[in-house]
Amino acid sequence: MSSRTTRRVDPGPRGQAHCGDPWVPALPPAQGRGPAGMTRFEFWGDEARRVPRLTKVLIAVLAAEVVLFTLSAAFPPDMTRARQSSPVVLDRRGAWLRALPVEDGRWRIRADLERTDATFQKRLIKVEDARFYWHLGVDPLSLVRAVGSAVVHGRVTSGASTLTMQTARLLEPRPRTLGAKLIEMIRAVQLESRLSKREILALYLTLAPYGGNLEGARAASLSYFGHEPSSLTDGEQALLIALPQSPEARRPDRRPEAAKAARRAVLDKMVRGGTLSAAAAYEAENEPLPRRAAFPTLAWHAAGELARAAPKGQASVVSTLDADLQSRLEPMAAAVAAAQGPDATAAIIVVEIRNRAVRASVGSAGRDRAGGWVDMTRALRSPGSALKPFIYAMAMDDGLVAADTQLTDSATRFADYQPENFDRVFHDKVTVREALTHSLNVPAVATLEKLGPEAFAGRIEAAGAHLARPKAKLKEAGLALALGGEGITWRDLVMLYAALGDNGIAKPLAWTQADAATRERSGGTRLVRPEAARQVLDILREAPSPKGRAPSALTRGGPSMAFKTGTSYGFRDAVAAGVVGGYAILVWTGRADGGARGGLTGRDAALPLLFDVADAIGAQGSAPRPIAPKAAPLALQELRAADEGPRLIFPPDGAAVQVDALGPKARGLVLAAEGEGLTWYVEGAPLDLDPVSGRAIWKPAAPGFYKLAVVDAQGRRVTAKVRIKGE
Repeated sequence: MSSRTTRRVDPGPRGQAHCGDPWVPALPPAQGRGPAGMTRFEFWGDEARRVPRLTKVLIAVLAAEVVLFTLSAAFPPDMTRARQSSPVVLDRRGAWLRALPVEDGRWRIRADLERTDATFQKRLIKVEDARFYWHLGVDPLSLVRAVGSAVVHGRVTSGASTLTMQTARLLEPRPRTLGAKLIEMIRAVQLESRLSKREILALYLTLAPYGGNLEGARAASLSYFGHEPSSLTDGEQALLIALPQSPEARRPDRRPEAAKAARRAVLDKMVRGGTLSAAAAYEAENEPLPRRAAFPTLAWHAAGELARAAPKGQASVVSTLDADLQSRLEPMAAAVAAAQGPDATAAIIVVEIRNRAVRASVGSAGRDRAGGWVDMTRALRSPGSALKPFIYAMAMDDGLVAADTQLTDSATRFADYQPENFDRVFHDKVTVREALTHSLNVPAVATLEKLGPEAFAGRIEAAGAHLARPKAKLKEAGLALALGGEGITWRDLVMLYAALGDNGIAKPLAWTQADAATRERSGGTRLVRPEAARQVLDILREAPSPKGRAPSALTRGGPSMAFKTGTSYGFRDAVAAGVVGGYAILVWTGRADGGARGGLTGRDAALPLLFDVADAIGAQGSAPRPIAPKAAPLALQELRAADEGPRLIFPPDGAAVQVDALGPKARGLVLAAEGEGLTWYVEGAPLDLDPVSGRAIWKPAAPGFYKLAVVDAQGRRVTAKVRIKGE
């Protein structure tokens, strides 16, 4: 038996060991031990048991997220109402022209936060959802407060709906039940995961109800206040914040007292929230309540056409139309039609030649007149003699005639067709220049015969215009084409005149800003060569102007107007088209039903309106682009010293002017002069400018001699003595 003895070691407290003899050393507490005195095996064994539990938790969380994500993807919020907005047609500078309601008849105009009053946005959030930028769709604090208040009072005293929850309800309206509220919360969280805060705010301001069929802040602001919500008064802001909570009960046009009370409550909240002073709130409270008004409807026909053609969901269409010019021309068309009888209407179209942008389109003289709902710029009508310039231009192009070529103007039969001049007078030998200037029929028909009516029609249609032939002559064009025997739309005809003003290049009209940019870069289709186009325009500039009129372009140092008139059979259509200052202009008067009218020619019924339109363009300040260089008349070629003062252009000193009518209802004489800040005087009395055209229009009361004076901004004057001769 060994002499060594085994000694028992008594376990001490955890982390210690000792034995009975003092020479047996105790192990250090940390050596070979885990945390809290656990051995390595004990520690890692416990961790090994924990890892599966943690993994299970992580897997459960991930699975829940996958399920929620899958459910959210499978059942997304219904964004149909968000995509359905009223298409708004804007002018070239963003001004409102016209909008169309959505399919259910509601005005739902998409909000644009960049063009919505920033203070209004801040106050809306402060009043409706102060923690809008912090919560994820549901505000827990508001929810707890609302539940607690309901428990204490036994009824709902405060709401917990965030702006996101309200937006969810507007997207998918449901009865107000507890279940619907839970769905709104879920939808709100879904919206927050899909959209930014600004997108949610814009969506709310698009869908919020404002009474009747108005939805969205833009529709409400335009209808109630008459302007966009880009700048709102304090009272307007308060009303727009208050209305969506109870739109029908608070409509200012039907329930003014309720609207005032709701506005006052919001103003009080603004004061308490520190976004409005008490003094400003008092002023806002006393703002008069608005009445609902109709939306603007400038360019009713053209803007409506653009809105209907817009892709679904497109919020706006930026057109080429100019709202300022359009607003000047629509009253002109109405006045001309009213003067020509109860059944008359009128149409105007203005095209900027540079890019073919349609700057104004008046489809009728008003929807309250006969045929006023019809867009006459699109109707097929007879152009009368208005196609003659293109006959001569093509003949020049083909070397058949020149400006001074002699033509015969006498009774001539062309197979079974024998045209006559309008005045039934023949002039024997005339030049092309004379024949076109005086719109003689026989020389034009003879030139068309040489050119070939089919060849002429083919070139017109190749340029993009459509000619409508009478049913009896569907197969081929005839010589009557020279005198309006085939129909054309005024849009196509003004497109052809724009080609003359663009050195013979034809391009389609541009109705949107995007199309205008394309037209300016595109090559177009050659209608005639540049020299032929310039020669024809030069001839058309020599045509006699209407009585008492001078082209407004003269006052800007540009070329005078090149124009042509047309009158259809039975005086059904009176048309005048012109090229001046970088624009092609066409005006028409007649009956929408095509009825005959007694003795109203293009020269008498349409040409004065053409000059009025040119004056309106000039008064608007549009920069002209010269069509072709041309020397000024001899009377204007002398240079003027810097200190001479204004120069009188029309009427010149000593002139005898024949007028059709006298008195305040007459069309009047458009006075023209060169100079800055001009003021006109007739017999010492100042002459007011016309409110529509901005021009000085003098309406003599009786025949006789008159003294005119024009004074510039520096007080320098020039006078003229003229004689007025009445009929």
